[in-house]
Amino acid sequence: MLIAHLTDLHVRPFGKPANRVVETNLMVERAIRQVAGFAPDAVIITGDLTENGLPEEYAELRRLLDGRLTCPIYAVPGNHDRREIFRTALGHWPGIGDHPDFIQYTADIGDLRLIMLDSVVPHAGHGELCARRLHFLERALADAAGRDVIIGLHHPPLLTGIAAMDAIPLRSPEPFLALLARHGRVRAVLSGHHHRVIMAQSGPTMLIAGPAIPGHQSELTFDPAAPAYFYLEPGGYFILRRDGAHLTATLATIGDFPGPFPFAVDADYPGRKKSDQEGPT
Repeated sequence: MLIAHLTDLHVRPFGKPANRVVETNLMVERAIRQVAGFAPDAVIITGDLTENGLPEEYAELRRLLDGRLTCPIYAVPGNHDRREIFRTALGHWPGIGDHPDFIQYTADIGDLRLIMLDSVVPHAGHGELCARRLHFLERALADAAGRDVIIGLHHPPLLTGIAAMDAIPLRSPEPFLALLARHGRVRAVLSGHHHRVIMAQSGPTMLIAGPAIPGHQSELTFDPAAPAYFYLEPGGYFILRRDGAHLTATLATIGDFPGPFPFAVDADYPGRKKSDQEGPT
């Protein structure tokens, strides 16, 4: 089983860059072309599908995605999205309209249970899981008793040491993490928001924050006084592969790069079989 995890697409109206210099739509189109080549069983998108949550941005998003992937697309909003416009524009995607107030739902991907959570706080950059959203999660985990689970949400439940990102985290993640520990079979929490690959461990659960698809990645600095800057680095996404009980997450980079080239090892390579090193007599 293959699952593609994308995040932070930041789609703009046609022809307009984000942050003046980021050609988000072009990079999203390249990413979707690559993802389609893997023929995944599902695509999970963890927020910031658009830059400003405008109807014309969601229309462009639909142009870029609809019909280009044959698998289900499971998405939740981020702080750059607008919940009600998101719901109206993408209501044909599974789960979007399931909850009356939040965009959160469950789905099955093979034998995996997917739980998608809405961590958005309107008019704020940080995220929260209020009592109602935690109650939804608790019930969803109870319904998944005995099954492996993947959770998707926009704001990662971790601190990074990058001051600009840690100023807008998922606030008070402890009850959320306690629910995961109680269930015991949450294999991964997929998120975005921080515009950089960041991983952590919480018990048996992998916490994975993916990079921004368009490549505007947060500056990697641990200076507590550093302002919020980004660099144009390679964009990417994760391919999750499930084989039996094993789940792996591999980072795929977006772009056209030289290759492929064979691993033509030198004759002095110490890993060669002794018989190959000796050669003919």
